[in-house]
Amino acid sequence: MNGKIKEAFEQIQAENELKEKTKEFIFQKTNGYSKVRTGNYKYLVSVFACAVLLFIGGHWLYFTPTVEISIDINPSIELEINRFDKIISLESYNADGQELIKTLNVKFKDYSEAMNQIFRSEDIISLLEKDEIMTIAVIGSGNTQSEKVLSNLQSYTEEKHNTYCYYAHSEEVENAHESGLSCGKYKAYLELKEVNPDITVDDIHHMTMREIRNMIDELSIDENNSTDYYENETSHRQGGHCQKHK
Repeated sequence: MNGKIKEAFEQIQAENELKEKTKEFIFQKTNGYSKVRTGNYKYLVSVFACAVLLFIGGHWLYFTPTVEISIDINPSIELEINRFDKIISLESYNADGQELIKTLNVKFKDYSEAMNQIFRSEDIISLLEKDEIMTIAVIGSGNTQSEKVLSNLQSYTEEKHNTYCYYAHSEEVENAHESGLSCGKYKAYLELKEVNPDITVDDIHHMTMREIRNMIDELSIDENNSTDYYENETSHRQGGHCQKHK
């Protein structure tokens, strides 16, 4: 009898020990699992943070303009180029410019593709055939990229009729944009204003570059001033500036 009681008691103890060991085992496993989960969580947070930083940094690099190209004939538009020579934005400065931009499919493409599409535009072809003048200003901060873009555009337009390239410093463009004009047209406006002080920005908005040039030539008294500016400039960097009118 006593043996049976003892056996039963030992069985109960064994079950309790088994329960305790089982609880301890489960606790250890659960605790270890929690540590692994915590470790994975921290690792994933670190990876996610790095990914966010890379995304923000990459976004900043890609969508920061480093060079602008101002194109004027009567449509007046400007293209913003990133450090990878891709177009990240297009801006029009008159109604004709808005219509031209609608025909272009160049967002996030190389600027050379934009020039190809612009010179294939029926409106641009028609204007150049009518002896209109196109000016292309490369706007930058004197860095290697702006010099390369200017050189490439000079080569591209070398055989183009009535098409002229020049360089303008980025700091000089602010006055043009404040007047609601592109860099190229603002430069022509300042030159015309020297011989016709009554000319206004509103007048310039609706004039083609050829009309502005003809008016400058007609009003210039000094023979040196009447020389065709764009023929002399022939794309040299020092020739093109969007200077502030005093």
